[in-house]
Amino acid sequence: MESTSIPPSSLSVRASTHTLPTGWSDNAVFVANLLGMFFENDAQSKLLAKVIGEVDTYGGRLLPIIDLLYRGEGQNLLVLEREPSLHLSKFFTDVAGLTIPETVVLPHREYLDYQRNSIVSSALETIINHPSPRIDGYVTDTTLISLAEQAGKRTFSTRAGSRGGNNKRKLHKHIEQSGLPIPATEIADSPSDIPRCLDTLARCGFRAAVVKAALGASGIGLVKVPEINEANISALEIPEHFFHDGPCLVQGWLEVGRNGITQIHSPSAQLFLDDDSLHIFDLTEQILSGASTHQGNESPPKYFSDHPDYAPELIRQAEVAGRWLHEQGYRGTASVDFLLTETDNDFTVYVCEINARVTGATYPSFLAKHFLPDGAWLLRNLRFDSPVTDMELLRLLDDSNDLFIPGESEHGVFPVNFNFDKTGLVTKGQFLCMAPSNKESRHLLRMARIDLPCQTDRD
Repeated sequence: MESTSIPPSSLSVRASTHTLPTGWSDNAVFVANLLGMFFENDAQSKLLAKVIGEVDTYGGRLLPIIDLLYRGEGQNLLVLEREPSLHLSKFFTDVAGLTIPETVVLPHREYLDYQRNSIVSSALETIINHPSPRIDGYVTDTTLISLAEQAGKRTFSTRAGSRGGNNKRKLHKHIEQSGLPIPATEIADSPSDIPRCLDTLARCGFRAAVVKAALGASGIGLVKVPEINEANISALEIPEHFFHDGPCLVQGWLEVGRNGITQIHSPSAQLFLDDDSLHIFDLTEQILSGASTHQGNESPPKYFSDHPDYAPELIRQAEVAGRWLHEQGYRGTASVDFLLTETDNDFTVYVCEINARVTGATYPSFLAKHFLPDGAWLLRNLRFDSPVTDMELLRLLDDSNDLFIPGESEHGVFPVNFNFDKTGLVTKGQFLCMAPSNKESRHLLRMARIDLPCQTDRD
């Protein structure tokens, strides 16, 4: 059954970037339905799996934070697509002092079978019969609602709130109506409408542009037009699945050296929403590839120390976006992503999108606020020269004194998750560098790259 809570007319808002959200007072079953986060858009889900690789092992990122997020007196259940690392699990409990949820493995194909044919496997029976009163996931999709109904559990978000809260077109309309800054934007109703939008942006002085699907993540659902000219427009192919959830945004590309812009940053605000409150609990800088694929985060953004007026404006706009998200019916963790442009004498903040789910910044932020609430952190993916065992990775970090051990040091590398190949060896992982300052967390990353068998390029 979907959550029936009604958004309050007066929302309590708290902005504290040194305090972990209180989380939920209930236990929950959390389904790591990462490939469901585009809802019924199968084409985008397939692209996501291709882009990030080892997709069935990414749910392991949730293992150390589930009990920090759902704080009932019983046991939580984390539903993964593949067994997590046994040695990393023991590190969480025996060294880091965390508790971890029970786990059950449900491959994505079985999740889809239940959605399409109502086939119930032993893993699904475990989910349905688990005593937790609530059920949650990356997104609240049709399958999660069906599971909730069969199990007699409540979801935290409505399906409409989960889907609508991730919709860039709806958010853009709200931001525009709220009077906040917006980049030059045209709305394309179909692929054939995009040339008109690009021509309009070119006439407004933009050299480049970007086409954004209403739902997208990690570079999926986003295509950059590096230069608006007749040849590029003619060659541009935007697939129909971009329009699966309605019109696309076509926006002028903000870049250094044009329109007086001297610098561009990509900050992000981390949110937690329950039935009557909004907590803005961290501000980070996103680390993006040239194709705008998310590669990591850093907190606090290193440029904050020179610009004390940036954080208050980000928090102000995060509150506007967070209130809108709450009104959609979404509950849980979320990220508001921004672009921050600098000119010689001023700066402008633009809300880009909301990712209404556990994001790539949620789990490092939760862990960092738990262990070092006043410190700095840096999260990166590291891929290895050749596959290695999980035990060997932990040994290398420990022997080099890189490993974060609570109570023994104020800095260190915390391995959050390992991504396995088909043979059970680790091909890459997510590593959280925690320290009192940005300088020290960056030094930790450099040392980890030396002490671990990393590839020269980052993943």
